[in-house]
Amino acid sequence: MTAAVIERLAGPARRRAGQIVAARAILPAAVLALLGWRAGGVWLALGLLVSAGVTIVAAALREARRLDEDWLVATLDRTHPELEDSTDLVFADAEGLSSLQRVQAGRIAVRVEAIPPRQLLEVWPARELTTSGIIAVALATIVLAWPDSRVPMLAPADEGLAASPGVPRLVGQALMVEPPAYTGAPTQTLGTLDARVPEGSRLVWTLRFVPQPAGAGLGLLEGGRIGLEPGAGVWRASRRLTRSLLYRVRPEGGRGLPPLHRIEVIADRPPEVRALVPGATLTMAAGGQRAWRVMFEAVDDYGVMPEATLRLVLAQGEGENVTFRERSLTVRGTGGGQRMRFGTNIDLGAIGFSEPGDLVAQLTVRDAKGQRVQGPSVILRRPPPRPADSGLEAMTRQALPAYFRSQRQVIIDAEALIATRPRLAADRFGARSNAIGDDQRLLRMRYGQFMGEDSGGGASAAMPTNDAEEGEEGHEHREAAPSVFGALGDITAEVGHTHDEPEAATLLDPDTRAILRQALDAMWQSEAALRLGEPKRALPHAYRALRFIKQVQQATRIFLARTGPQLPPVDESRRLTGKREGIGARGLPDLAARAADPVPGAAWRGLEDGRAVDLPALQRWVAANAARIGDPLALAAAIDGVRVEPGCAACRARLRAELWKVMARPAAGVVRRARGDAMGRRYLEALR
Repeated sequence: MTAAVIERLAGPARRRAGQIVAARAILPAAVLALLGWRAGGVWLALGLLVSAGVTIVAAALREARRLDEDWLVATLDRTHPELEDSTDLVFADAEGLSSLQRVQAGRIAVRVEAIPPRQLLEVWPARELTTSGIIAVALATIVLAWPDSRVPMLAPADEGLAASPGVPRLVGQALMVEPPAYTGAPTQTLGTLDARVPEGSRLVWTLRFVPQPAGAGLGLLEGGRIGLEPGAGVWRASRRLTRSLLYRVRPEGGRGLPPLHRIEVIADRPPEVRALVPGATLTMAAGGQRAWRVMFEAVDDYGVMPEATLRLVLAQGEGENVTFRERSLTVRGTGGGQRMRFGTNIDLGAIGFSEPGDLVAQLTVRDAKGQRVQGPSVILRRPPPRPADSGLEAMTRQALPAYFRSQRQVIIDAEALIATRPRLAADRFGARSNAIGDDQRLLRMRYGQFMGEDSGGGASAAMPTNDAEEGEEGHEHREAAPSVFGALGDITAEVGHTHDEPEAATLLDPDTRAILRQALDAMWQSEAALRLGEPKRALPHAYRALRFIKQVQQATRIFLARTGPQLPPVDESRRLTGKREGIGARGLPDLAARAADPVPGAAWRGLEDGRAVDLPALQRWVAANAARIGDPLALAAAIDGVRVEPGCAACRARLRAELWKVMARPAAGVVRRARGDAMGRRYLEALR
């Protein structure tokens, strides 16, 4: 019964208390939301409304919970004298009361049941609510009448169009550029509609027209439209840009063709990394060296992340039998902003670099956008110990450094050279490429010995242990020379086994020899490209040579002799007869210069001759080849100028100039030799 009495009397009072709390707070919350809408837009206003609503509900529940049993007893005793200050006996435990208290509790309970709940309701604070409502309305009026802080100061606009009564025209303009947060660049407001902005920037156009049009938008040259929304006497539009565009401001009901405006998006460049310490790509380890200091510098247009990854590759072994181990270290940079340095001391003993081999260090950095770039590699080389030279061994040993003994090393050096190409002068780059070509040549000569080749690349009587210098001929082509004591060739002739037949100068079966021949051919191609200063073109051949060499190493069958080549017999009856039957034609191919891109070439010639130009086809060509055009926006604007004014000579000249920049240069052709006079022609016909 006690709970029912409390709910009957306190329930309505609790609801009235919550309603009064909500009424007192709802008007200030509405004014706060209105302020948020003017300051930050609809989303800020909605956020403030939701926050205010949650706060009001929490305050109302807290006020309702305050009206509990103690409040009810105190209120009844204060407002109803007939209860004789004994209301607490009604809600007390009957077992703990005396007989007199039980009698009094029964009398008071009857009187409590007769009390109507409305007598306990809190009176509505009409005067307070009226006053707060008046204040809220005044504040709302002030907020709505206050100038919009989001409308920037507009710069005067002049589109070059004649003013006409009743025709909307652009009179004020502003362009707000909000770069991406990772750039750290501030938001700026421009007084022009042309801009160069970072990639991913948010642009807000604010325009004013006189008189106000029924609608307005930004017409894109490539097609499409960005709608403008009215508000506070201006028109706004916003877009986040990832590519450049050309556009026109087009109010509804406007006359004439407005000029083109250009927004050029600047892509975020990846970081640039260069090695500071050591100063050279290849460094030889000193005796007893225990640590290696490396330092790199990274530069980025918006900043480099303070942590980078240092990749260490340990290559140990000789020839093609090289084992690799790799690990990574985290290096923190020093400095700040757009330029940072990353340096560390590498403990050679901790990473196991105690035997002859190479230790390659390469830094990977990341910019604020998240682009990862691998820097150049630096190499610490520990050469193998040189054996003591004595006696005959010192005279016959070939001491080639490990730098010339591995096809993998040629590949590593070529890749390192390609990575440093932007920082090297052309002559230094060519010299280093030629030096790698020397290494490739020495390696080709070493493997060529197994094919019976001498140092010049032809057949030789030398075994793979031949120590003849470059340019010497085989033994079967030289006349006997007097013996000289101590001469290497005389010692070999007297003591060694010379293998006079080139066919015997191999230890490989025919299939393996064919693979080795392919490896040598690939080395030839690699060497030729390296000599020409083109290591990037040499890499595919170098990799192919490495694959063939590994196949040769895996060969299981070997022979000590081989048979000679089976060549077709020579027809002696045709020699020196001048007969040309069965010989194919050897006419020169047609090398007439052909335009690589016929569309811009045809348009350029049409503009020169004053003929009509297929502008839609030219626009499609620009869209398909925008990546290789230096300034596609300028070319698109020139095309639009000719489309708008076909008879404009200056527009056609501007388009011809832009097309000349993007047209492919014609290939060099062969000029056919003049046929000569009658006697010369008879002579040429007789030769045929």
